[in-house]
Amino acid sequence: MTERKRFALLGHPVRHSVSPAIHTAAIAALGLRDTYSAIDVPSVASLERVVEELRRGSMSGANVTVPYKRAVVDMVDELAPSAIEVGAVNVLVRTPEGRVVGHNTDAAALAEQLESLRPRLQTTRAVIIGSGGAGLAAIVAAKRVGFRVIGVTSRSWAHSEAMLDSETAAQARALGALTSTWPSESDEPPTSKSSLVLRMQWGELATNADLVIQATSAGMAGGDAGDVVADLVRWKTLPDHAKAIDVIYRPRETPFLAAARKRGLEAHDGVGMLVRQAQKTWSLWAGAKPPLDVLMNAAEEALAADPPSSRR
Repeated sequence: MTERKRFALLGHPVRHSVSPAIHTAAIAALGLRDTYSAIDVPSVASLERVVEELRRGSMSGANVTVPYKRAVVDMVDELAPSAIEVGAVNVLVRTPEGRVVGHNTDAAALAEQLESLRPRLQTTRAVIIGSGGAGLAAIVAAKRVGFRVIGVTSRSWAHSEAMLDSETAAQARALGALTSTWPSESDEPPTSKSSLVLRMQWGELATNADLVIQATSAGMAGGDAGDVVADLVRWKTLPDHAKAIDVIYRPRETPFLAAARKRGLEAHDGVGMLVRQAQKTWSLWAGAKPPLDVLMNAAEEALAADPPSSRR
């Protein structure tokens, strides 16, 4: 009889996640006896303790989600090339020797989803909202499918000085993206001429974008309101062929996606990326891929059975 292994999702909050349903379906499809659960990790210190428990053998692997994809980079014993490239980790694998290796399947999953949109997808210009683990993965994914110009903005980049001092902005630029300060409608003037130029740059990039990716937790069930990120995009000025992707999957329609669809654009939530990264995760954990349609069905059933309006 095969060994029964334990896997988990680490993040905060995780109550909204359908990952346990997706990974349980993967386990069944692969004929394994393993278990998968969600563990709410309220702090970085708590995450360090859980990673140490993983190192000691309490689990065989884990997924890492918001807000720890970058923080966990410094807690592993080794980074796989996928994690080094992105600068973020969403999969942990425990080796037989007790070493914890960090991988990233987000970038490959999103790139695969973008490839599925061809030939409807034009790859001249992409803009990304957010500079966390999902945002950095989105830059890598956009590069892989051939986007020539990639622009990124982040709420933490309130002005040019903050952006120039930001580690995530440096990572984004190292990946080949143009970084722009967070656009502001406030009455306060930009702190410098460069701030004004960078805000204008974001407006120009977003106006002509073929793809807009919302890669923050804004709009997520239990998280910040999503109107702020939706309002960053001048939807009426986007070309008719533009596509919009929100990495969030609960609720199924965020303010960002609602605005894109009101404009008449093709828009996708985060389920496609989620199931693809789960499929790739099992290649790392078990050396085999569960069928994508099985994982998609599990996600859809879990979302239908427990809509956000039914939970407190």
